[in-house]
Amino acid sequence: MADITYKVGDATNPQTQANKLIVHCCNDIGVWGKGFVLAISEKWPQAEKAYRKWFRNRVNNDFALGEVQFIQVAKDIWIANLIGQNGIRSKTNPSPINYFAIERGLIKVSDFATYNNYSIHMPRIGCGLAGGKWEIISLIINKTLVKSGLDVTIYDLQS
Repeated sequence: MADITYKVGDATNPQTQANKLIVHCCNDIGVWGKGFVLAISEKWPQAEKAYRKWFRNRVNNDFALGEVQFIQVAKDIWIANLIGQNGIRSKTNPSPINYFAIERGLIKVSDFATYNNYSIHMPRIGCGLAGGKWEIISLIINKTLVKSGLDVTIYDLQS
């Protein structure tokens, strides 16, 4: 039976032999430079380049809340840039998370992972700079990914 597994470790280094899909939350204004994206850029700069190009071409594509960009970064690793954050955190926008966009994006992640037989790995998406609440995000993960039969591994960095 599918479930959420919690591990202490680095989500950019999933410990499995299966094909891996690493999911993270991005904003809808093209800003990449704080939080988990820094670890992704350090390992796979092509994920950042793809996101920036996606944003630059947004007039002619689907760059919007709830959309997901899938980028292959290694033979057995893909990155899912999920647009689930409306803007960035500020005094006037202390919690830019958009739960509807997270759910919509995770439905797309579910379809992609199921079709391609990928295991899913992520940090606690939407709960850092986006200001989301894990108790809500985890329910969305259960509703969209686990209910579809996908195992999800959540990584927390060792403190």
